[in-house]
Parts: sequence; C-alpha cells; structure tokens
Amino acid sequence: MGPSSPARTMRLWGPRSLGVALGVFMTIGFGLQLLGGAFQRRLPRLQLRQSWTTSLGSAVPSCLPRQRLVFLKTHKSGSSSVLSLLHRYGDRHGLRFALPTRYQFGYPRLFRASQVKGYHPQGGGTQPPFHILCHHMRFNLKEVLQVMPSDSFFFSIVRDPAALARSAFSYYKSTSSAFRKAPSLAAFLANPRAFYRPGGRGDYYARNLLWFDFGLPFPPEKRINRGNPKDPDSHQGHVLPSGTGPRAQILDPNALLQPVSTVADGHSQAVSPTSFNLGSSSFIQWGLAWLDSVFDLVMVAEYFDESLVLLADALCWGLDDVVGFMHNAQAGGEQGLRAAGTGGLTAEDQQLTARARAWNNLDWALYVHFNRSLWARIEQYGQRRLKHAVAELRALREAMAKHCLQGGKALDPKYITNSQFRPFQYGSAKVLGYALRSSLSPQDREECERLATPELQYKDKLDAKQFPSPVSISLKTSRLLSSRHQATD
Repeated sequence: MGPSSPARTMRLWGPRSLGVALGVFMTIGFGLQLLGGAFQRRLPRLQLRQSWTTSLGSAVPSCLPRQRLVFLKTHKSGSSSVLSLLHRYGDRHGLRFALPTRYQFGYPRLFRASQVKGYHPQGGGTQPPFHILCHHMRFNLKEVLQVMPSDSFFFSIVRDPAALARSAFSYYKSTSSAFRKAPSLAAFLANPRAFYRPGGRGDYYARNLLWFDFGLPFPPEKRINRGNPKDPDSHQGHVLPSGTGPRAQILDPNALLQPVSTVADGHSQAVSPTSFNLGSSSFIQWGLAWLDSVFDLVMVAEYFDESLVLLADALCWGLDDVVGFMHNAQAGGEQGLRAAGTGGLTAEDQQLTARARAWNNLDWALYVHFNRSLWARIEQYGQRRLKHAVAELRALREAMAKHCLQGGKALDPKYITNSQFRPFQYGSAKVLGYALRSSLSPQDREECERLATPELQYKDKLDAKQFPSPVSISLKTSRLLSSRHQATD
C-alpha cells in the first residue's frame, strides 16, 4: 500500500538470481529499449491517506485526493464497473479525460499517444492537461507517458482465468475463430489445439487475454506467429523493458510452483508444474516484476469490494466515490466473480477450472501474483478495518440501488426503454442494465444517471462535453442572442 509495502520493496539481487536474469536478457536479445526510458520516469508516488472516519459516505479525508489516474481496462474482469466510477468521479469534478476517437484505443494494437482525441505533442504547453486515461487499450507505457504525467496513479484489475474463460467464451464466441469453431467451452479446453491456431482472427481473446492486455510479450518459444501477422504490434516485435525501475520486486522464479491459496475458500491448492513452461519461469517473473514497478495497485475481481476500499484509501477518496453498480454483467453470470476456487464445484467443473488455468498459464501466473500482493496490502490495511469498510460500502450501494433504480437491481435489457441506459448487447448472453425510478428529484436524478449510464453512452457524454460540436456551439450562441434580444424588446 505505502512505501513500506512488500509489493513496493526492492529486493537485492543474489548471484544466482542475477545470472538467471542476465540469461533472460540475452535470450530476448536485449531488445529492451522499447520501454526502457519510459518507466525510469515513473517515481515512487503512492501516498496512503490517513485513517478516515467511516459513516456511509461522510468520511473527511486528511489528504488531497489523487486526480491523475491511468486505469488499464482489462477484458471481462469487472473493469466496466471500475470505468463507471471513474466516469462519474471525473464528470462530477470537471476532470479532463484522455478519450479515444471511438470507444477503444486501437485495440488490439499497442496504445499510441496519437490515438488520444485532442492530443497535440507540439502543443507548446497550451493544451489543457489530461486527468484520467481509462478506456480499452493494450498497455504501452512509453506512449502512455506521452499523455499522462509520470506521477499518475496506475492501476488495473485481474480475474481468475477460469472465470474469465467462461465469460470470454460466451462474449467473444463470434469474434474469436478458435471459440467459434468449438461447440462448447468444455470441448475447447479438452483439446484447445484442435481449435486454436496462433495468429487466428480474434484469438487473443482465447488464450492469456490478461497478459495480452497488459502489453507483455510472450515467452521467446511462444512468440512465433503469435498475433495478427499483419499487425506491426504483434508479439514478435514487442519485448520486455530493460530494467525493473526503482520500485520493482525481484521474485523467486520457483514461487509460482508452490501451493497458493485459492481466492474463494482459502484452502491451499497446489499449482501443477505442468501449468507452466519451466524454461520460461524467469521470463514470467521478470514480466511480473516489471508490472510491480509500474502499477500502484492491481485489483482482483473476486475481491472486488475489498479492492475498491483499498483503491479509495490509496486515492484519498471517500467510499461514496467508489460505490457504484455492476456494469456489462451478463445475465446468469454474477456468481462468476466468486467462482475462483474449487469448493462446491462438481468434478466436471473442477476439471474445467484446472484446464482453463493450465491453458491460460501466463494469466494464471499474473493472477496468483496479484492475488498475493492484494492480500499483503489487506494485511497491512487491517482485516478488521477492511471488513467494516466493505460492509459500509455494500450498505451504501444497496441504499443507492433502492433509491435510484426500478426494482432496486439490474434488469433484462428488454425492460429498459430509455436508450440512454440500455447497454450494448454483444455475445450470446444478455448484458444487464438499469432503469431509473420516475419519482426522483432533479438533483437525485443527475447523480442516479451517473450511476446507471453504460460505458459507451457515458463516453459519448464526456466526448460531447470536452469537444462540443460547432453546430451545438452555434445553436447555444444563437439561443443566447435571441434571449437577449427578447429581453431588450
């Protein structure tokens, strides 16, 4: 959490570790300058807010709220709900968003600063600064730092790859060639090589999607013909940065092969060595260490509310700033965020979970790492304190839902008649949304609209606010002139 957090502590290199790392460097050809200079400008900047009084949104922080934020929105990990609270916070406080021209920053290509609407690299210091960068991208630190200052708060979210695979298969069935050919997720995971072809259209959704979103390269033996061969940002040309930065943590390459605690039931479950390519474990650890040097916090979807409390604490925000509704959730899939362990699952589901984690071995390594780091932060924060804050957050969310929403919960899209609140439908499962109660006061309606507006509509709203069209400006001017003329008649 703070400067003394284990996730922020530099560990000294031992001779053996140094030799392993140098070997990795040589293996990937010292092509590490791609992001090398960029992350060196990232400074230790995580400032914890002091203990705040908890009473349903009335907390008064004793520090200044952080308002320069970079959120890496990963796919199918609860990130749309995080995006919603960022939209609402920035809108309420008049912050300026770094927006894409459409809805994503050229995904699946690596992010480029030129994709940000209104970004002028030769602006001479006259362009207003951006406060929040949060829409879908494939992470590229060097280019991000062209847009956002190095002291921004960097954060993201991960999800157990077994739960993520279930959601991704349903959502991207028509997008991924591998998923499209498979009759079911079980059939796909039973023999993924029968359906998956490296470089297949949309197949970055079918394997190690988190690793891909974080912009990390794939191990050298995995890089051949990965990604779209016509894409200049494919894995062949994308390599790890040249160092770990001042806040990196060098981890034991064997750590991922030890028993870890599953997130659902707390029971130890051994990670099978067959889940990893042992020859690339140092490569994986180096990627994880680099992420530690860049990201101030990585949330865990299975502990979403706990992560929100830690986020509020790190940003010096109140609980009311991070309370919100679940967005882009699929009907019947709400339980997926808590289905990371094997407790209570059938033998068939346990087998599916094990196969999903093994197939998405890099994502599983990511997930294990950041699940551990989250719980290290929780220990430092205090479990009793956290339990109290989570209960408060949930009570506040429930009160807001009852006050704002028809039925007090998410609805099937067929019941949402107002297009402003109808979520974009994609994939085979219905995406749930919200409808507002009709009896809201104008002031309450404004805040409830912020809570219920889906991400695409909210992005359009922010876009219109930051970049008003000449037509709308001229209409406002003409109306103003007309009213003044009538007032003088």
